Amino acid sequence: MFDIAKRTGFGAIVLMVIPILAWVSGWQWHPNDEAWWWRVLFWITQTVSSPWGFITSAVLFGWFLWCLRFRWRPALVLACILGIALLAGQGIKSAIKDRVREPRPYVMWLEQTHDMNGQAFYSLPGKARSMLVKKELQNEQEIPRWLRKHWQHDTGFAFPSGHTVFAASWALLAWGLLWPRRHYKSVIAIMVWSVAVLSSRMVLGMHWPRDVVMGIFLSWLVIALACWLVQRWIGPLVPKPDEARDIKSRI
Repeated sequence: MFDIAKRTGFGAIVLMVIPILAWVSGWQWHPNDEAWWWRVLFWITQTVSSPWGFITSAVLFGWFLWCLRFRWRPALVLACILGIALLAGQGIKSAIKDRVREPRPYVMWLEQTHDMNGQAFYSLPGKARSMLVKKELQNEQEIPRWLRKHWQHDTGFAFPSGHTVFAASWALLAWGLLWPRRHYKSVIAIMVWSVAVLSSRMVLGMHWPRDVVMGIFLSWLVIALACWLVQRWIGPLVPKPDEARDIKSRI
């Protein structure tokens, strides 16, 4: 368990570098800083948003199975463990959001620039929040249309970041399950995607840096346990000596 926690913990620290730097530097999000690469980050964040997040999960799970070469019974056990881990992460995230009730950066901006009452905004049901955001931004030409629609679609609380929990969970699963099998390129690719997702949440005005840091920390707690269960119920994560030749041929 200690080796798993240490390996996934290192991955979590790497993921935290950007949000921690943004946090300690005092970086403040502002919509007037919008640039062309915001649109790129928007499409990256969509890989986690519903319904695309289900497709992303299916693709990544299929890739994990190919890398690990599991037979059908261990594959079913792995699917159950990963599914429960991802759902647990989202469930914990939702419970904390409902308790902390932190407003999103774009909501705070609307409160400051459009005289919108943030407390009253969050007292409304989801559909009414969406309509209010649309109304407040209908004459706001400086905010691109795609970003306005994104804000209208996601009007919940900020702390912690659910998109970060999702992306970081897959990245840390890669550290926990693929790194011991020497699938280094896969781990790096998933890490890059995860960093892009969590960065997009800050750049698009959806989350504060502390929301992202907390999302990564929650993911680490859940995924370290999930990897330990995989090791306990399926088998050792570190390859046996007789697997070395097969692993080398797959790299």
